[in-house]
Amino acid sequence: MESQEVTPQTMRSVLGAFCSGVVIVTAAVTRSGRKLPSSPDALLGFTCQSFASLSLDPPLVSFSPARTSTTWPRIRELGRFCVNVLAHDQHELSARFADREVDRFADVEWRSSPLGSPILAGVSAWIDCELIAEHDGGDHTIVIGAVRGLDADAERYPLLFYRGRYAPWTAVTP
Repeated sequence: MESQEVTPQTMRSVLGAFCSGVVIVTAAVTRSGRKLPSSPDALLGFTCQSFASLSLDPPLVSFSPARTSTTWPRIRELGRFCVNVLAHDQHELSARFADREVDRFADVEWRSSPLGSPILAGVSAWIDCELIAEHDGGDHTIVIGAVRGLDADAERYPLLFYRGRYAPWTAVTP
């Protein structure tokens, strides 16, 4: 294989050959320790593909929201968030939280994490974090979170994204 010209389109095409999971980063605005679920601005969340485990000791994770995100700056101010690892059958949830024009939490079941962020119903895993650092990542911000709580459902397989679309499990299982 010969090297291609490095452009945003080529990067998207070539790096699309790397399969990634899909997560939704959530947070809840609180006042005096009480959640405000009736307020449209009380619950925050966005879809993200660039999530990874960073360190086991200390327990750290990272993800990279786009600099154009209007949700991440609001979550940043709170200093805490929950990473919800979507399950294989949650395509619609992924699309909803990527759409800026909808009420992302309308009719979505969730419960509070130990730090008070939404854990979405049916996810394959969740990781509750406190923000500890941010770094420049070009057109994205590299966020590092200290893990304060987490759990996984062994019966729920993750939602995968591959070559610009969701990958069916039949394509990736033996």
